[in-house]
Amino acid sequence: MTLTTNVNVEAQAIEAKKASKKLMILSEEEKNQALNHLADVLEREYETILAANEKDLANGREKGFTDAFMDRLSLSQERVAEFAQGLRDVSKLEDPTGQVVTDWTLENGLQVEKVTVPLGVIGMIYEARPNVTVDATGLALKSGNAIVLKGGSSAINSNQAIVEVMHRGLEETKIPKEAVQFIASTDRSATNELFKMKEHIDVLIPRGGGKLIQAVVENATVPVLETGVGNCHIYVDKHADVEKAINILVNAKTDRPAVCNAAETLVVHKEWLDDNKDALIAALKENNIAVHGDEYILDIIPGSVLAGEDDWANEYLSTDIAVKAVDDLTDAIAHIETYGTKHSEAIVTEDAESAETFFALVDAAALYHNASTRFTDGGALGFGAEIGISTQKLHARGPMGLPALTTVKFLMKGTGQIR
Repeated sequence: MTLTTNVNVEAQAIEAKKASKKLMILSEEEKNQALNHLADVLEREYETILAANEKDLANGREKGFTDAFMDRLSLSQERVAEFAQGLRDVSKLEDPTGQVVTDWTLENGLQVEKVTVPLGVIGMIYEARPNVTVDATGLALKSGNAIVLKGGSSAINSNQAIVEVMHRGLEETKIPKEAVQFIASTDRSATNELFKMKEHIDVLIPRGGGKLIQAVVENATVPVLETGVGNCHIYVDKHADVEKAINILVNAKTDRPAVCNAAETLVVHKEWLDDNKDALIAALKENNIAVHGDEYILDIIPGSVLAGEDDWANEYLSTDIAVKAVDDLTDAIAHIETYGTKHSEAIVTEDAESAETFFALVDAAALYHNASTRFTDGGALGFGAEIGISTQKLHARGPMGLPALTTVKFLMKGTGQIR
């Protein structure tokens, strides 16, 4: 496997564009057969992928990557099998293209149809998550799109091995292997070049940390479908059930701390806290959750440290959590509005009116009442997989599955009408 900084990004984008024209006319059955075949090939050649992944892990250990980062980077036979199952799940979903959104006939007899079609070529820029290579490819191909992948340098070997395996699989299907392009370079200039490929790339999707996303948004001339970081909050209301609140908090914080839908801040009503502090303290201690709290919290939770301004905005991606005590729902919403990233926010309460107010006033892609923020995930919500979680408001918002990778055409059928 050879890595190079001498890649021709434009040539790859052009190849993807050509392949997209062939891909978009394939039948749903042909695309599904290809996805299932790719799943079989990935499972069969998992050792090739793991050997490449070990190179990335060795590099990570040498550079002192954090445990959370190494977890996102690490692969196993089980994780490869999960990638494969994701492709099979996507193959079972309805084809999002060719759907008639609406139709009507004008007074002059002209028939109008609004129909869903692929975006064309997707540029995917992402960091240390090799699973994105497979998830994004599966969603792109199912929705009739070609894809140009630019993963982070920390997973370069893993990503290239995965794409090479998928290319071998695609050669035995109706989908041209050129529909999946991987930029095998660690040079930032290759990424910057991708930013400017407006002629060949229809949309860029960044998936990773805040710095990566901001770099794409600020520098790209290609339209960006923006994903966002997750400073997610759990608000425990005065009327919250204790058991629900504790279980939801622990799950949202500790199930997978390094993912974007993990809770990073606990906002808690002072009355609830005063009444239930022993249960909360025990849960935090049992799950090794480190607390960065305000002065009210410091007096109540042993071992907590004073939170600074950065803590309220921090995406820890660890078992650290910021804890803010508030007087009422209004204060809780104000705190979330100030520091939230419009990703996922939850309220735990038995008061229906409080939940309705929270839903109405909190601006985020996903809101929860008495449930963990960990459900903001394409797989968990039945999308098969996701290409990212959009925190913007145009085109798509929230977990982006197949429909987010389509646009529309208006088709007009006449009998010679002129205007």
